[in-house]
Amino acid sequence: MEKKVTVVGAGHVGATTAQRIAEQELADVVLLDIVEGMPKGKALDLLEAGPVENYDTQIIGTNGYEATEGSDVVIITAGLPRKPGMSRDDLLLKNAAIVRSVTEGIVRESPQCIIIVVSNPLDAMCHVVKWVSGFPRQRVIGMAGILDSARFRTFISMELSVSVDSTHAFVLGGHGDTMVPLPRYSTVAGVPITELISSERLNSIIQRTRDGGAEIVKLLKTGSAFYAPSAGVAEMVKAVIKDQRKILPCAAYLEGEYGVNDLFVGVPVKLGAGGIQEIFQISLTTDEQLALQRSASSVQSLKDTLKKNGYL
Repeated sequence: MEKKVTVVGAGHVGATTAQRIAEQELADVVLLDIVEGMPKGKALDLLEAGPVENYDTQIIGTNGYEATEGSDVVIITAGLPRKPGMSRDDLLLKNAAIVRSVTEGIVRESPQCIIIVVSNPLDAMCHVVKWVSGFPRQRVIGMAGILDSARFRTFISMELSVSVDSTHAFVLGGHGDTMVPLPRYSTVAGVPITELISSERLNSIIQRTRDGGAEIVKLLKTGSAFYAPSAGVAEMVKAVIKDQRKILPCAAYLEGEYGVNDLFVGVPVKLGAGGIQEIFQISLTTDEQLALQRSASSVQSLKDTLKKNGYL
């Protein structure tokens, strides 16, 4: 294939992302991980699925960055999950060290690539990637809003017993407790959900959306979500590779949009060749704007911690 995508981190999210890209034949795939043999084994397994699933995607596994040379898109999923006794700052700084090292390797081999960040804390890791890479804001993008919107849409469809294809949902802000679902812009067959769902039930759905990742972690006990996150990444890759110019909620570096400066915050963007082609600004009520500012303040506190510890 003409296009090449590297996935850094061959765990559940990374390997499933590689699978989705391969099955859709979006690009040839390089699966990179520091664990000896693991990325090569998963790449070979994916290759052997090709004859059954009818894809001819080339997939290689590697422990070194040399094989990633000339990648068009690089996806960073590498990082540690939060463990018992580990504070938010502990996770932040440990993953910042990993993401910094990964970004250095990526930029060395693929200086013109687009980087999609999946590692957590998502918005903060985007800052590390942008700082280390020196890339323009169009080429560093965080995957979170697609996942959060997908969860919101799922719960709306469950509540109303309708197909998810008939639902549309908007979620802004940081990835986590401060995300800002926008019911006014969320619809079922064009009808705002505020006219279809009671405020009490809607508040419950919004809270479940915010807790979506934690709910899955609690159920799995030994891991976190990977099917839905990988689907979100694949949608972004497809939009870039095929220059779809698709409007998707992503973490983008804002320079005054929505009244936010120098922060990665989830907003609707036009995604296509070259990465972010435009940041869409929608009108917000006073309450929605305040909620977005609170979310941005949460991201700012993480950024401040990174800066204090020498990562920015």
